[in-house]
Amino acid sequence: MAIVDLVMPKMGESIMEATVLKWHKKAGDTVRMDETVLEIATDKVDSEVPSTAEGVITEVLFKENDVVPVGTIIARIESGASASPSAPIAPAVTQPQPAPSPVAAAPAYIPPVAAAAPSAVDGNRFYSPLVLNIAGKEGISMAELEQIPGTGNEGRVTKKDILQYVANRKAGVPMPAAVLVQATQPSATVPTATPVVAATPTPPATPPPSPTKPEPATSNYGNNVEVIEMDRMRKLIADHMVRSKATSPHVTSFTECDVTNIVRWREKAKKEFEKKYGEKITFTPIFIEAIVNCIRKYPMINSSVDGDKIIVKKDINIGMAAALPSGNLIVPVIKNADTKNLLGITKDVNSLANAARTNKLKADDTQGGTFTLTNVGTFGSLMGTPIINQPQVAILAVGSIKKRPMVIETAEGDVIAIRHMMYLSLSYDHRIVDGSLGASFLTAVANELEAFDPHREL
Repeated sequence: MAIVDLVMPKMGESIMEATVLKWHKKAGDTVRMDETVLEIATDKVDSEVPSTAEGVITEVLFKENDVVPVGTIIARIESGASASPSAPIAPAVTQPQPAPSPVAAAPAYIPPVAAAAPSAVDGNRFYSPLVLNIAGKEGISMAELEQIPGTGNEGRVTKKDILQYVANRKAGVPMPAAVLVQATQPSATVPTATPVVAATPTPPATPPPSPTKPEPATSNYGNNVEVIEMDRMRKLIADHMVRSKATSPHVTSFTECDVTNIVRWREKAKKEFEKKYGEKITFTPIFIEAIVNCIRKYPMINSSVDGDKIIVKKDINIGMAAALPSGNLIVPVIKNADTKNLLGITKDVNSLANAARTNKLKADDTQGGTFTLTNVGTFGSLMGTPIINQPQVAILAVGSIKKRPMVIETAEGDVIAIRHMMYLSLSYDHRIVDGSLGASFLTAVANELEAFDPHREL
């Protein structure tokens, strides 16, 4: 018999940790090869972790809702063993293996840096992905996060800081910043932190409000309301949107285009297309094809910002906003869209959309996007002002297609005709995308769609 370590898998190139959502197996349970052991969640998608061996779970090293770094051992399996009443072992929270990764910032707690709390109010303070993940899960807004005193380098909030803050908040114990920091320190450092607490004039005044806290939460909003707790995905989306607006100075340009040729071609070709290729043709692959052709002409649209450096991406990976069964939106990515024809893009669009509807998206399906398309017309909107999907620098929204009377120029003169019209809106990061570039790219996409060949062969 051998002990096999089950580690937290890497779910994508930018994913550094994941949250344990639910254990399907516990210590002492028998598990088969590739059988689901637990469910995990990243800031992109939920996934199942299968067993890498057949045997008995001997140790479960993390609890549900724990945030675990990629590559950390999360359970151990005794291969070749069978379950027995004595096999269950309590979760080994005190095992040395998981401890080093989450507590990498511990040395920062030795000096009494709680006095640096004023820097915690700086809205430009850096937050690690781990801290942001915990904040999103616990419903801590950016404004609230900025008030948490940090004990890390340059006043940064560490994992210990935010976990202690969450614990105190759940316990309903309001504390001044200095006390929050001291509560996370080892007993050996208490003497050095004590003067900080004593020097703070507010602690004696804070205990009295706590007896009045147990009022119903709805009392803050009136009586005739329903208070709904955000689910985990909605919290992550909210945090992602707030950070995007704080990161990128958004500018949005608008235009309209005549998509009559596209509408007529699709109406004529959709049955034959499905019969020939087994795929339904929607407008989305056609829009993506036009976007790819225009990105080739304007490669700066396909970039990201790293400090004072512009990273121009050679791969063109188009994200498309898709609805989940919960009503939340997610952005699966069509990889290397510039290497695929309309059929290839259509297959990817349909596959990813179906996976989103059935909660079957893998973490890699949402990674690596370089530009995003969102179809606000699906919900009846004429146009929208989309928020950039960080770290990208632009996002295109297409509105609903409406018939309108338009002036058409012909060799015989101007005529009024009924045409299928659609508004396009491009939000872009004004740090590196000027109005001229943004408007030029948007106009190019509109021209590309209008120039669609109505006699195009399948």
